[in-house]
Amino acid sequence: MPRLSLTTRLALLFAACTAGVSLSAGLLFSHASAEHFIELDRQLLTSRVSVLRSQIDGVGSRQALTDRLPALRTELSHQADLALRIDGPDGALWFSSRDALPTPPATLGLSTVTANGVDYRSLSVKAHESGAAQLTVFLDITHHQHFLQGMQRLIWLTVGLAALATALLGAWAARRGLRPLRQMGKVTASVSARSLTTRLPVAQMPQELAALAGSLNAMLQRLDDAFQRLSAFSADIAHELRTPLSNLLTHTQVTLTRPRTLEHYREALHGNLEELQAMAQMINDMLFLAKADHGLLVPGRTQLAMHEEVDALLEYYAPAAEDCGVMLRREGTAAVHGDRQMLRRALSNLLDNALRFTPPGGSIVVTLSPGTQLCVANTGTAIDPAALARLFDRFYRADPARREGSQEHAGLGLAITQSIVQAHGGSIRASCEDGWTRFEIDLPSL
Repeated sequence: MPRLSLTTRLALLFAACTAGVSLSAGLLFSHASAEHFIELDRQLLTSRVSVLRSQIDGVGSRQALTDRLPALRTELSHQADLALRIDGPDGALWFSSRDALPTPPATLGLSTVTANGVDYRSLSVKAHESGAAQLTVFLDITHHQHFLQGMQRLIWLTVGLAALATALLGAWAARRGLRPLRQMGKVTASVSARSLTTRLPVAQMPQELAALAGSLNAMLQRLDDAFQRLSAFSADIAHELRTPLSNLLTHTQVTLTRPRTLEHYREALHGNLEELQAMAQMINDMLFLAKADHGLLVPGRTQLAMHEEVDALLEYYAPAAEDCGVMLRREGTAAVHGDRQMLRRALSNLLDNALRFTPPGGSIVVTLSPGTQLCVANTGTAIDPAALARLFDRFYRADPARREGSQEHAGLGLAITQSIVQAHGGSIRASCEDGWTRFEIDLPSL
């Protein structure tokens, strides 16, 4: 069976609650009415019993009662729904004002009895304090019962109508109240790769749904950002691989246009090998970034003396720096918990980037702070502030003079460095002022 809609569930719940409340109130009112009638009957019967007892005061036998009967009948004629029965000490009937009256209850007091389809309220007492005769006054309560039965029918009718009306009104109210949810459903149903900019109107949502709408908008924003990055990444990959593939195809086609010597073929294969190695490195870098995007980079946690790692890298880059006329130096010491290979790769990318953009006669300074902060700074031309925000984008090159599709530096180094730092729970930022370009890394403390 299909599941009930939320509107139907709320409508049925409203109807059930209303029916329950109405039924409880009706039953309480019916019980209170019945008790009220019983109390009125008790008062009436008590007052009539007092009068009738006075009429037969001193009667001790059935023969003695005969002289009192006219007075009794006269008294009973004042109220047609009253009847009287007098029984002797031995249970024999002395007098009955009406035929087919029920047998008096075995116990004295107020009772409710039925005879020949007629309901009576009876009050049984001793005829006098010393006598054994029993006097029972009957009150026809048929009109009371009809009233109570009519009230019960009215209660059930009211309960049914109230439940039906509440179900209809509840369905209308629930449908109207759930309109924001339907709007959210329409908006989310319309979201596609071409319409990720759609957002829910949080200001127009009820307070209970505002937080959910805000969360959905944040999710859509994350999806939009991820889709934009993926689209840009795919376009960049195609753009970067197009040139080396074209070079390989052209070079191979030219080589095969005519027979050549073994040395020419060897040179052609060496040229192709360099292009393929560069492409393989780019693909490896892209796979590394893809793992970082999916949180699959799990760095090791060993205590490292960062000044020793920096000194080893500076020694490695010293020949290249000497050829470029650039001075390398380190300042300060620091110790961190991290992955040696990953952090070395991040620092190597920063140093390689600094060497490429530091003019002859410039300096590269690596500063270590005991508070797990590392800064790689180099002198050189100031970077446009608009370019600073994009330095860590994949395939982005701040130097427009570099040729398109260069395989030596594909623009992935800084993106990889950022991924490594973030995998360690740190952050990296770039700044440029006073002729210095700085890359500052903050890593969590030990």
